[in-house]
Amino acid sequence: MLRMTQIIPTYPQIEAYRQQFPGLANNKVYFNFGGQGTMARSALEKIFHSYEYIQNNGPFCLSVNTWIDDKIALLRSDLAEELNATPETITITENVSTGCNIALWGIDWQAGDRILMTDCEHPGVIATVNEISRRFQVEVDICPIMATLNDGDPVKTISEHLQANTRLLVVSHVFWNTGQVLPIAEIVDICHNRSSKLQVLVDAAQSVGSLPLNLPKLGVDFYAFTGHKWLCGPAGVGGLYLSPNAGKTIHPTFIGIRGIYKDKKGIPTGWKKDGRRFEISTSAFPLYEGLRESIAVHKSWGNPEERYQQICQLSKYLWESLGTIPRINRLKKSPPETGLVFFEAENIANNKLVQVLEQEGFMLRTLADPDCIRACVHYFTLPAEIDKLTEAIKKLV
Repeated sequence: MLRMTQIIPTYPQIEAYRQQFPGLANNKVYFNFGGQGTMARSALEKIFHSYEYIQNNGPFCLSVNTWIDDKIALLRSDLAEELNATPETITITENVSTGCNIALWGIDWQAGDRILMTDCEHPGVIATVNEISRRFQVEVDICPIMATLNDGDPVKTISEHLQANTRLLVVSHVFWNTGQVLPIAEIVDICHNRSSKLQVLVDAAQSVGSLPLNLPKLGVDFYAFTGHKWLCGPAGVGGLYLSPNAGKTIHPTFIGIRGIYKDKKGIPTGWKKDGRRFEISTSAFPLYEGLRESIAVHKSWGNPEERYQQICQLSKYLWESLGTIPRINRLKKSPPETGLVFFEAENIANNKLVQVLEQEGFMLRTLADPDCIRACVHYFTLPAEIDKLTEAIKKLV
């Protein structure tokens, strides 16, 4: 029998810390952070008070517009700090899909260009790439990364599938359907050394708020992320990091007043030179304050490296605990490198098992390819919750 106290230091304050999150109350045992994180009550209050401030002062007036400009700048700065980047490289978006679309549609595609994509990408990204292929006669190549989860070299696999006219690599930092973490810096180096025209777009849905990140050191061209998963912020706010060089190579597709300069008569005179170029007009600005508060809550517990180490220790504990259950197969043969843990049941359909578990208060999700169950742990997941989950699974399989 595994003993959590032998693996992870005890944090007496963790129970009090968790009281900030309404989504963890009412006998819920939450393992869906990779789908959507649980917001802190203070973040919810920030959103409410922001809406209240705007309405009390007049939703469109000089003072409120100035307040909004200040909040936009503050969120841009907070996101940049979390990613070890500079505010000028950050475009505030709604979600990962928006960030990926900005990069994908912003490239001046030519017939015969190629996009290389892995076989583990999210359907939203796949659909966008397919439409670009249809409209611009761009060829799409798929490299088999899923097969490298336990054996094989993902870097070599990607390198072998690059071609002379590959213009963009689309790849996730952490795969949503296997949890595999790719060595992005090494992959970027190979791509950039192959061709000065070859850029790398990273789907960062499962990495921002989970991994400690330094985007300039990674060397990525485009890094699209969201605030509503591991950052536990509100749905509807995310971002796109554009390296200083990459930001100059793409053009806006969606255009709004926040991305342009105007003369005294309000006539557009040109694009803004930084990440603001790709922002549009009116957004749900109170949500920006909710994400800022969510980031602040995480910082109150520990820095990104400390949070990441806690996530890994807890996911290892869950992975090891699942290994003690007969008729449960873990997809990964070694402990996870993030909070994503994947497994399948031998004698009950995965979707049925998830349905029964949710009726008992355990919240997980299924995936179609591979056919499995995904459980996500965050740094404030309790070892006792992992114990309860594994005991419940034992009774059902």
